[in-house]
Amino acid sequence: MPNTAAKFAAQRKGMVINMDEIKNEGMSNFIHDIIDEELAAGVNTRVQTRFPPEPNGYLHIGHAKAICIDFMTAEKYGGICNLRFDDTNPSKEDVEYVDSIKEDIEWLGFKWENVYFASGYFDFLYECALKLIKMGKAYVCDLSADEIREYRGTLTQPGKNSPYRERGIDENLELFKRMTDGEFPDGARVLRAKIDMASPNLNMRDPVIYRIAHVSHHQTGDKWCVYPMYDFAHPLSDAAENVTYSLCSLEFENHRPLYKWFVDEIGFKEPPRQIEFARLNLNYCITSKRKNMRLVTEHLVNGWDDPRMATLCGMRRRGYPAASIRDFIERVGVSKAHSVVDYGLLEACVRDNLNINAERAMAVLEPLKVVIDNYPEGKSEKLEVEIHPEKPELGTRSVTFSREIYVEKSDFMTEPVKKYFRLFPGNEVRLKGAYFITCTGYETDSDGNVTVLHCTYDPQTKGGNAPDGRKVKGTIHWVDASDNVKAQVRLYDRLFNAEDPASLEDAEFDAAINPDSLKILEGCLLDSGYSQVKPGDTFQFMRQGYFCADPDTLPGQPVFNRTVQLNSSWGK
Repeated sequence: MPNTAAKFAAQRKGMVINMDEIKNEGMSNFIHDIIDEELAAGVNTRVQTRFPPEPNGYLHIGHAKAICIDFMTAEKYGGICNLRFDDTNPSKEDVEYVDSIKEDIEWLGFKWENVYFASGYFDFLYECALKLIKMGKAYVCDLSADEIREYRGTLTQPGKNSPYRERGIDENLELFKRMTDGEFPDGARVLRAKIDMASPNLNMRDPVIYRIAHVSHHQTGDKWCVYPMYDFAHPLSDAAENVTYSLCSLEFENHRPLYKWFVDEIGFKEPPRQIEFARLNLNYCITSKRKNMRLVTEHLVNGWDDPRMATLCGMRRRGYPAASIRDFIERVGVSKAHSVVDYGLLEACVRDNLNINAERAMAVLEPLKVVIDNYPEGKSEKLEVEIHPEKPELGTRSVTFSREIYVEKSDFMTEPVKKYFRLFPGNEVRLKGAYFITCTGYETDSDGNVTVLHCTYDPQTKGGNAPDGRKVKGTIHWVDASDNVKAQVRLYDRLFNAEDPASLEDAEFDAAINPDSLKILEGCLLDSGYSQVKPGDTFQFMRQGYFCADPDTLPGQPVFNRTVQLNSSWGK
């Protein structure tokens, strides 16, 4: 991977990677070390990878790590990376997920060489199954799923042979054909590989490689009523595509002997090498497809792209730049060690990116009217405010200033606390890009709530500086009362209050959902120049945080999502 940011990998099981613990020195990528050695030794002369998602849900931040590893490894070595949908379980898969996966990968900035489907190999895989039967290395088994599980044994006890294990080749061929012809109901029979029921690796104890499922497939329709199992289809699809390095997460490490057995038995001369890496685990976050599905189907969130979700489409809608996610993946690094990454590190990557790239804007989220009593009535003027303080080449933008403006409610206190330097009776502050104003009084409603502030301004301080050199400690943002646009602003926070929500049972899981994860503010104000923002436009609202225009935005009716606050509040 390009060394665009520092890398850090967990070295102790269960360690939480904190953004403050990132080391400045780069770390070795052990996958690339293996590839370097094999290329130097002539074991391989090229690098080809693949990203093989199952289209049964939306991609999440955990998938982003696999995507980056697969695509960036191929890119580094001048190789290719294919996108292959491992669609061997049609009852849970859909074209909707196929389309969303493509969109997410392209958004992250990657381009596949080819798009394949495991279902495109079904004819080939069926022939491989027949070959194993004819070699005496696969058989049709009539045991139920529960019986197969019982016969398999345990980690300390060997399994026992199925009573159907010694069926003859001709009988197995006939039964497998009858399975394929749809003669038997779901679950009546399966095809199993004949390996070793006493193997210390449970995956090698005669695994099921085909099952009956009378289900229409989103790619092949009703052509098949038997479908290959993932552990059978995956290695043979890799081999058929000439993949050289099958990169996968660590839970597949115990499946590697089975992966190799299928490839070797079918007779591939240059088998792919499987290399496993640790998954990406984030605290206060769900990456389980099953639990994410529950959040969506039970309307605990507003769809897969809810900005509180750890899905890539949710992060995109919230305003996370794709480059910041790639930066985050690189900072975490590639390791075999289990680790839990602090979500604050991801936020820091987002904040770093937006600090450089986001235009500045003044937005008042909870408006409080200010009347500048000594400013001429009916007068209006244009003032210039910088677009980005670190990019003077972007210039300035004009904002309207007049006798009445709005400031944040939180920028006024009737009785200020210690070190409060904003507006209170008798105090002077600077209006960003405008004038010094001094609070002279305020009005309240019948309940005692402050409704209007009264101030005076110093006309000699235009632009925010006093000719006499006097200083003020408070600078606040504002919006003109006569030239603004109303916006809805959605303030997002973490979805869960529990550090490890994936470990919770349903009742605890529901209780762990943060009731303050979404707060919707109506009637927020920006100057009228932001009335035509487009979905996806990002801004730093001065003193507030980074915000992104939501797809719900309409002309003249902007809707903004808070992407991240200006400073980390994750640990507070």
